[in-house]
Amino acid sequence: MAPTSQAPATTPPINVKLLLIGNSSVGKSSLLLRFSDEQWLPEDESSATIGVDFRVHKMDVKGKKVKLSIWDTAGQERFRTITSSYYRGAQGIILVYDVANRESFEALPRWYSELETYVSSSVVKILVGNKVDKEFSRQVPTAEAQQFATRMSSLFIETSAKTSVGVKDAFQEVVEKILDTPELWESGGKSQSTSNGRGGVPGGVQVVNLGEEKKEEGGGCAC
Repeated sequence: MAPTSQAPATTPPINVKLLLIGNSSVGKSSLLLRFSDEQWLPEDESSATIGVDFRVHKMDVKGKKVKLSIWDTAGQERFRTITSSYYRGAQGIILVYDVANRESFEALPRWYSELETYVSSSVVKILVGNKVDKEFSRQVPTAEAQQFATRMSSLFIETSAKTSVGVKDAFQEVVEKILDTPELWESGGKSQSTSNGRGGVPGGVQVVNLGEEKKEEGGGCAC
């Protein structure tokens, strides 16, 4: 009887935690919805994020399978004490502003200041100017934003969650940069985890090393 051939071992995906931050109403949730579900909700139908929203998304990048744990944070000040805990373990930060809202751009130094407090300098950052579909009411020139991103050692892209322009590219670029920084995701062959397995989330929820699919289903925030 011929020996039974064994199926080759499946390489586990690289787990990456991304965090969306920025002022309220800049379109963070809309970017996540467009990227993960290819959907868009008009502003009059969407509601402000309360605390933190969570999505898992799988993609192939540079020949590697990647499982993204994406956390969408509330921009309102009254939720800052909730969301600060979610910085822990993040490998990529997506800072979002509204190109038609100067105030959201001028608030960015405060957000970058938070990053200096909560994440390491090796974490990949990308500045995203959202709502380019509102070009007629633009208040932040592309060149100015690009110069600011360069000073802050960040990638830069402009997007529109409404038309999907640049949305996939934004996530693709930040993940590619993370993969180019092995110290952010290599852990001696073990699955990437954060905060000693607690994921840095109140209550000890594991946010990056989501083993079985059923953990993904229940991995959201119970805020």
